[in-house]
Amino acid sequence: MRANARRDIVVRTISARSTAGWLEIGGRRYRCALGRGGIGYFKREGDGKTPAGSWQIIGLLWRRDKEGRFKRPPGHLAPKPIKAAHGWCDAVGDANYNRLVPMPYPASAEELWRQDELYDVIIVLSHNHRPRVQGLGSAIFMHVSRVSPNGTLLATEGCVSLRRKDLDRVLAALKPGGRVRIGL
Repeated sequence: MRANARRDIVVRTISARSTAGWLEIGGRRYRCALGRGGIGYFKREGDGKTPAGSWQIIGLLWRRDKEGRFKRPPGHLAPKPIKAAHGWCDAVGDANYNRLVPMPYPASAEELWRQDELYDVIIVLSHNHRPRVQGLGSAIFMHVSRVSPNGTLLATEGCVSLRRKDLDRVLAALKPGGRVRIGL
């Protein structure tokens, strides 16, 4: 698995069960966290696996209200602001499954406007986007990592996460049309 001239991102791990990995782009390498279920080729809603495959980057969301603390995400992708009324539907069977929805939402949906910094910047990946299949996983993003007191990046629910400074470096290196290739 190699990144091409568009500066694709390559995410690797040592084993399918590992929740830690390496993200490579433009000749640079960064530590990343993966899903609590490791990497999987057969993703299901709630299994905690980061889906293996090649995923297009289909959007960039960010918390514009925190601009004083963090600069606008660098790079060539046009960011869209996250609003307090934004969520992402994860309710299997709902017509808006794996889509941005207004909050509060009548079915299960993950709030994107969080008190912590995890979703201050979100790279939206095309996993289960088109065609969208109920139950095959939702809200697969790249975002800011949760970090333990000893500095270890903590597992996600199926996303790829990085330290904020590393995520900014990745964003600066991305080119339009880039992909995220996740595998062992």
